[in-house]
Amino acid sequence: MNEKKSKLKKKLILGVLFFLPVLFLLFLYPSTHNYNPLDIVKNKVQSVSNFTTEQGAKPSLKNHITVLAFFGKNPMDNAISALNLKELIYDNFTGFKGFQVLALMPNGTETQVKRLKKELEKPDALKYWQFAYATNAEIVKVFRSLKYHKGLSEDLHTNTVFIIDKDLNQRGRLDDRTDKQIANKAPLYELTAYNCIEVSEIKNKMSEDLRILFTEYRQKRKGNFNSSSRRTGNITTNE
Repeated sequence: MNEKKSKLKKKLILGVLFFLPVLFLLFLYPSTHNYNPLDIVKNKVQSVSNFTTEQGAKPSLKNHITVLAFFGKNPMDNAISALNLKELIYDNFTGFKGFQVLALMPNGTETQVKRLKKELEKPDALKYWQFAYATNAEIVKVFRSLKYHKGLSEDLHTNTVFIIDKDLNQRGRLDDRTDKQIANKAPLYELTAYNCIEVSEIKNKMSEDLRILFTEYRQKRKGNFNSSSRRTGNITTNE
């Protein structure tokens, strides 16, 4: 009798082990095939060709999925933003095809950036993170080409970062309301930048949005992308 129970138990365990992956794939299938792509909130961000990296190269937004940051004239004062960005975004997306973090810095901040990098590089080198330098005017020009409701601080920094796609379009959410807010007909509001001080915002919303964008480009490579399912739906904006 005990032998029969033992055999039955083994069969049940094997059955569970077999069907669990199948169930997981069934749950995963709708999320990967019926997702709503990330909105284009602003077309054609200003080129960064007038900037120069520490290696003397010209950075590029083209053909990259870029997280664009502005740490200003005193980058060590904004180390918390940079560390949150590294731990919650950079470390999770390093190695994704075309991914990069690009920080636009004013000329003359090279020494402070070296200090900041020493903090950020623990324990790994910043292979996909570049610091690029230019004049104050060039930094302002790029920032003004972005869609955001606030300006740069006097020292040219902001705690928010921006997602730029491979075609130099700024990505985000034209409608960032929760389902409950939509049901209650709350006023529409956007999410065009991600606050690195707000851990939950970059850990949850920004991570999700980047994954959606990478999925879009993966589907484009396979010829499966359907742009008619954009998250914008029937939303209208003043843009």
